[in-house]
Amino acid sequence: MAVPLFVYGTLKPGHWAFDQFCQGQVLALTPALVRGRLYHLCLGYPALSLEPGWVEGVLLTLARSESLTAIDDFEEYDSQCPDQSQYQRRWQPVYNLDRTHLSWAWVYTMAPDLIQCLGGEWLPAGIWPRVG
Repeated sequence: MAVPLFVYGTLKPGHWAFDQFCQGQVLALTPALVRGRLYHLCLGYPALSLEPGWVEGVLLTLARSESLTAIDDFEEYDSQCPDQSQYQRRWQPVYNLDRTHLSWAWVYTMAPDLIQCLGGEWLPAGIWPRVG
C-alpha cells in the first residue's frame, strides 16, 4: 500500500538520506508546503515545529508502508514511546505551492523546546538548506 510522506530536509531528493531510505521506493514526488516553522539544528539537519508559518519540501509517495519503518528509525521515532522520541510522526494536511490543499501525509515534527535545546536557528524562508 502506497504511503504519502512530506519531507523537508535530508530526506529530500538530492540529499544523502533520500538516497539511503527512499531511492527506488518513490512512486511520485511533488513540490509542496506544510504549515509549520523550519529550523536548522546545530547537528547539521533541520526540524519542523507546528508553530505558525510555511515550510517548503516534497511530497513523496512511497511504494510500501514498510518503507516508513526504516525512516522512523532514522528519525528516532518510536511509535510505542512517542513521548520519548526525538521526532513525532504526524498526519498533516499538505498544500500545493500556491497554498491550496493538495493531500494529507505523514510529517516528522519536533517540539519547540527540544529545537531550542538543540540550538535551532529559525529559517524564515521555510526552506532547508538555508537560502539567501
